This record gives sequence, structure tokens and C-alpha cells, in this order.
Amino acid sequence: MTSPASPWHPGAGPLPVIAPQGEFDYGSVPWLREQIDTAADAHGGVILDAGGITFIDSTVFTLILMTHQRTHLRVANLQPRLAQVFGVYGIDRVLNIYPTVDSARTT
Repeated sequence: MTSPASPWHPGAGPLPVIAPQGEFDYGSVPWLREQIDTAADAHGGVILDAGGITFIDSTVFTLILMTHQRTHLRVANLQPRLAQVFGVYGIDRVLNIYPTVDSARTT
């Protein structure tokens, strides 16, 4: 797993943006959950900039869906490969997905 030096930064809108980088699986879920929970608890929601995510496993899908159920989650910048996987499992019909971080901020 690779992570940015600053795992989350405030967006222009009311929701903070988390921009994880690299591969995320069972071993990195605690780190990602902590980042999401910290941002969501402080701001009532979070924008997940998925542009730098290259791989996720089912534990990350579960984390994303659980986050969606408990707080306001917007997923932005979903790369084509991940978008395809989200579509196969129908996750794209459940989540609030935006083509860019800017569009997620302004909605």
C-alpha cells in the first residue's frame, strides 16, 4: 500500500477530500478506515477521491458500503477499471459517484 503524505485535505466545499494512493486490501483497511472516520466524524461526510487507487479487494468494498450507510459519502474520480468492478457488483447503483472531485464538491 502506498499513501499520500497528507491523507486528507479540506475540499472547497463542506466535505473533506480523502485521496488514497495505491493498492488497498485487508492489511490496509484499518489505515483507510481511520482516515475516512476522522474526516466523516468531523464533517458529517467525506469525498473519496479514488483516482489514485489502483486495486481494492472485498474488504475495501465492505468499508465503502459501510461508510455509505453511516455517513454522507461521495466517490469521485473512479478509474475505469474500478468503475467496471463497481458495475459488476452493482455498487455503482448504490453509491453517489461523481466524475471529478470538483463535481462531488459542488453537488
